[in-house]
Amino acid sequence: MAIPVKLNVFEGPLDLLLHLIDKNKIDIYDIPIVEITDQYMEYIHGMEKEDLGVMSEFMVMAATLIDIKCRMLLPREVNEEGEEEDPRAELVARLLEYKTYKYMSYELKDRLDDAVGVFYKKASIPEEVLEYREPVDPQELLQGLTIEKLNSIYKSIIRRQENKIDPIRSKFGKIEKEEISLSDKMLQMKEFAAAHRRFSFRQLLTAQDSRVQVIVTFLSILELIKMGHIQVEQDHLFDDIQVNVVTDPGTWKNLTEFADE
Repeated sequence: MAIPVKLNVFEGPLDLLLHLIDKNKIDIYDIPIVEITDQYMEYIHGMEKEDLGVMSEFMVMAATLIDIKCRMLLPREVNEEGEEEDPRAELVARLLEYKTYKYMSYELKDRLDDAVGVFYKKASIPEEVLEYREPVDPQELLQGLTIEKLNSIYKSIIRRQENKIDPIRSKFGKIEKEEISLSDKMLQMKEFAAAHRRFSFRQLLTAQDSRVQVIVTFLSILELIKMGHIQVEQDHLFDDIQVNVVTDPGTWKNLTEFADE
């Protein structure tokens, strides 16, 4: 005998299964899979003339129920922990999750319906009330105050300020941007080349005060090589690079054109 229900009552196969479980007063953790599968299949047969696109979802669940029904007839599989696995466990988990979201949607719908009849009024406190400050009597405020109490209050304030200090970040130094332009470094290199016609590239970089200074110095060397004022040589791989000044530094021009780079 077919169950007298209609497709448009349910939102999907899980909804139908929950209906059958509630109707038969079945424990969701111990579903009699044979009985539920038979009732589910009866409902599927009554859907033969319905929309096949919607029916396909119910057919997938029907195949799942039949698969579980067959696995229930076989010896139980044992997992790695030595416990028997219940073929219904995955289906139960899906049903519980669906049921949770279903009742959450009911709760949200109820709140939405209740909110329709709720109206909110913006704050309209008079300005004189907002500006009111309770008068303070200094004599009454300082009554009973002693040096010991002042010292205690002072220590508590200092303690609060110390607690606000991050023990790690407070030890960080202040990071400041080092302002040095390529043109300035080029002019410095001009003065250096006038006094040192041959020098070590490694020693030049080692003498710089910061990483930014090293980078700008390296770029200035590249620019001077490009302009033909200096040449570099290296006898063997990984040896120090020797820098040779091949033109008179006094004739070096256009060294400030890098100011905007």
